Amino acid sequence: MGDKPSEFDLIARIRTRAMLREDVLLGIGDDAAILRVPTGCDLVVSTDTLNAGVHFPHGTAPFDIGWKALAVNLSDLAAMGAQPAWCTLNLTLPAADAAWLDGFLDGFLELAAAHRVALVGGDTTRGPLSITATVFGFTPHDAALHRDHAVVGDDVWVSGTLGDAAAGLALWLASNFSPSTVAPSDPYPFLPEINKQTPSPASGRRQGRGNDFSHTRPHPNPPPQAGEGVLAQSFASSGRVPAILTVGSPSPLAGEGLGRGRENASNLLARLHRPTPRVALGLALRGIAHACIDVSDGLLADLGHILDASKVGARIDTVALPTSPALSTAFDETARQRFQLGGGDDYELCFTALADRADDVLAAARAAGVAITRIGVVEAEHGLRLRQDDGTLFDAPTLGYRHFDSSREPVDPA
Repeated sequence: MGDKPSEFDLIARIRTRAMLREDVLLGIGDDAAILRVPTGCDLVVSTDTLNAGVHFPHGTAPFDIGWKALAVNLSDLAAMGAQPAWCTLNLTLPAADAAWLDGFLDGFLELAAAHRVALVGGDTTRGPLSITATVFGFTPHDAALHRDHAVVGDDVWVSGTLGDAAAGLALWLASNFSPSTVAPSDPYPFLPEINKQTPSPASGRRQGRGNDFSHTRPHPNPPPQAGEGVLAQSFASSGRVPAILTVGSPSPLAGEGLGRGRENASNLLARLHRPTPRVALGLALRGIAHACIDVSDGLLADLGHILDASKVGARIDTVALPTSPALSTAFDETARQRFQLGGGDDYELCFTALADRADDVLAAARAAGVAITRIGVVEAEHGLRLRQDDGTLFDAPTLGYRHFDSSREPVDPA
């Protein structure tokens, strides 16, 4: 194929590795795909674009980019209670790099195979690195989960643990990471430096029933742009890192020594780069959950979407937020809660269900093999309130990433 493969060489490379399904009547290689939707089903479609320096840091491994490009879309189908079936892939590449493409496909197609998702088409163009995947799935007629069905009195649940991806990014930033330092044998070469970091805590200031999370500190080098939720939020505003990433200190890492510090950081970074779409849980929640959403922009932002769409409010118990051992060990309580409430990219499911169906909810989670936690309740009063462990209530701050927030203009990572 030569040193510089053509666009058609790249397409052929993708085609030879794409999985087939019996409902793909015509896949890659024609002007369009022909697909057969099962009788009695609705078609559910989701699409997401990942841009280098906006949704993932420069220097991210191709495998991880491929995995995440599909995972974020499968997570949307999970939130709808849909069974994934097919996908398309649009790649904008700065150069025809066959080795990079192979690494990307390794991640993308490994996750696709795990969910029996067939790659049936797409496009390749030249330009700054950008990936758009579109996924297609099914639900029985009128069985999809929606955002706008939450009911007063519902319990609020989340799957897995929250805040890990945001914490992983914080460690990435704290390391002053440079992509040029990456060696194939060590994808996270900066981790030893984490043990030398002692960021100064930044405190949230109580104002009435709200919190002020506006304090920031300069970052020594403008960091690269990165993903949804805390990722893009953290890389904006002319190289300044918001308080959600500067509160607390990873000092427990230093106290426990290099080995444990690297283990914690690796676990958190894995959640950042290779999220697990909760497809099985979404399927199990059909007919049980009232409303559902995936946590991509942060718990407060995404639960807020459910509340706005359903025209209700909610109370969240901060002490109930599920915490991974890695996050608990690496950061203090203040930092942990801010990652959990305002961080993004966990791609867990947040959903509501009648309180008297708690046993059914737990049974569905067991069947899906996913841990879930009840974190609050839906209320009639609009808005989202946080209850601390001492019973104090305050209005939730506005956190979560917005792409066109004029106060957070992206910086040029080059």
